[in-house]
Amino acid sequence: MTNETTRDTSDALAFLQARGIGALATKMGIEMTEFSVERSVATMPVEGNTQPAMLLHGGAYVVLGESLGSMAANLYAGAGRLAVGIDINATHTRSATSGIVTGVCTPIHLGRSLTVHEIAVTDEQGRRCSTIRITNLIKEAPTAR
Repeated sequence: MTNETTRDTSDALAFLQARGIGALATKMGIEMTEFSVERSVATMPVEGNTQPAMLLHGGAYVVLGESLGSMAANLYAGAGRLAVGIDINATHTRSATSGIVTGVCTPIHLGRSLTVHEIAVTDEQGRRCSTIRITNLIKEAPTAR
């Protein structure tokens, strides 16, 4: 799983701090707890991210998954390149109703132009609530105008 343009993994924290996780992820309370090409982990509170029945909103699971998968793909892409999501899907198998959920992102495929990641989201009891798969296209980063 190597790529000549991959960032040095010791630079992962600096990359994350410089880039941030995005306004939506911040609003939703997502916090990165581990970040590397091989494994990225983040948590998200259920409270504030529920649908009317007080269950964690399905879209919230997807935001957590896309945040993790896209950030990991961009770290892998390296300097001068940009990873953009081109496909995402989610299967929800359990409903979280309180506490926090944790997303664990691992690569399925790391290629020159495509990455595929799986994100397993679990509740505080370690039960899987959702499985998300995201595909990112890696391309040259746009130049400033």
